[in-house]
Amino acid sequence: MKVLLVNGSPHPHGCTYTALEEVAKALNTEGIDTQIFQIGTEPISGCIACKTCAKKGRCNFDDCVNDFMDLAQGADGFIFGSPVHYAASSGAITSFMDRAFYSDSNAGRKSFYLKPAAAVVSARRAGTTSAFDQINKYFTIAEMPVISSQYWNIVHGTVPEDVKKDLEGLQTMRVLGRNMAWFLKCKEAGIKAGIPFPLKEPKVRTNFIQ
Repeated sequence: MKVLLVNGSPHPHGCTYTALEEVAKALNTEGIDTQIFQIGTEPISGCIACKTCAKKGRCNFDDCVNDFMDLAQGADGFIFGSPVHYAASSGAITSFMDRAFYSDSNAGRKSFYLKPAAAVVSARRAGTTSAFDQINKYFTIAEMPVISSQYWNIVHGTVPEDVKKDLEGLQTMRVLGRNMAWFLKCKEAGIKAGIPFPLKEPKVRTNFIQ
């Protein structure tokens, strides 16, 4: 089994990476493979709702989003990490997730369906819970089980050395990793026992403007 961890920070080894690395180490200890995916520093366009993804099966903008989606189908779980920018997730990770989830849904690929996910947020001081809530909304619209920890998945610090002193934050990351591993093992056991996935209904869309 494998978990993809997405670093939504422009800093490849900064505070967000430090938190994700702590989660990854806990997952590895439980026998789960991990890969940290860096979204990098190149500009990431937001979704323009061109619907090309419905025809081509991938986003029209061929960048790190498509690179990630090629990996996503083979992943068993996901953790998305972001620094806090003005009490919200970074613009880069927001554009990244908008396009990843939108293109996957329109293409019918189901890369995220019933795969566990979690958000990890890093900040110097405040704005963490609003950014945390923002990322979790992607999971709950995509039918992804949300994995929790002993506290909201948050670390504090201006530099990685500060994060390493946030002992409660680091413990929260380790508990998150172990909880993710436990869920993955339970899901695998359920599939082996023949427990079917939930019954799917045709999707109903209600237009409130009549």
